[in-house]
Amino acid sequence: MLPLKDNVPTRSFPLVTVALIVANTIVWIWEWKTGVNKEVLQYGYYPCSLEGPCRAPASLVSHVTWYEGAFSSMFMHGSWLHIGGNMLFLWIFGNNVEDSMGKVRFFLWYLAAGLAATAVQTFVTLQFASSADASIPNIGASGAIAGVLGAYLVLLPQARVLTAFFVILIFLREIPAILFLGVWFVFQLWEGGWAILHPQSGGGVAFFAHVGGFVFGAATVYVVATRRPLQPRW
Repeated sequence: MLPLKDNVPTRSFPLVTVALIVANTIVWIWEWKTGVNKEVLQYGYYPCSLEGPCRAPASLVSHVTWYEGAFSSMFMHGSWLHIGGNMLFLWIFGNNVEDSMGKVRFFLWYLAAGLAATAVQTFVTLQFASSADASIPNIGASGAIAGVLGAYLVLLPQARVLTAFFVILIFLREIPAILFLGVWFVFQLWEGGWAILHPQSGGGVAFFAHVGGFVFGAATVYVVATRRPLQPRW
């Protein structure tokens, strides 16, 4: 399932959402031009840097501290597909969450969601994975964006999301946000649990960062939001 747009307007231009997309894109272009692997190894977040020992590649490169990496990794990606998917989700769902919080609150809350996602993934990695797994750099905005998705689900469960389904051919359908985001969250839980039992099958995706970010967003949105977003256009 790939979301294309929702049916919820905003009161004003989503400046912070657009700025985050621009910032992530600029960082990605810098990575791409200077060498993705090199920059990821240096500026990614390593769970082992919080609780070692670190093995290769973390033990072989000079990388930032865990608290620096927790922030820098939030703006890094590993491929065009990685950043493209993340920024699409942020564009579709971020504007309405920003509208409910205001610009400064949304920016600070977005960073907090990313840190919460990193904390959950770190806990799961250190408790259930090997030191080799903990020595792989974590990158991507998806944990923070998962927080946006959790907040959107709480604020606008009745919204509708135009979604592309790929089943040999491409089908377009409008489905309720509660269904789209609910299925997405269940998938993260399922894949995360499978990856714990079968570490090599996870494909490097930090599923529990998604789970942690989503739960953080759903749990805190009403604490931070100052007004309800506009209602969907029917």
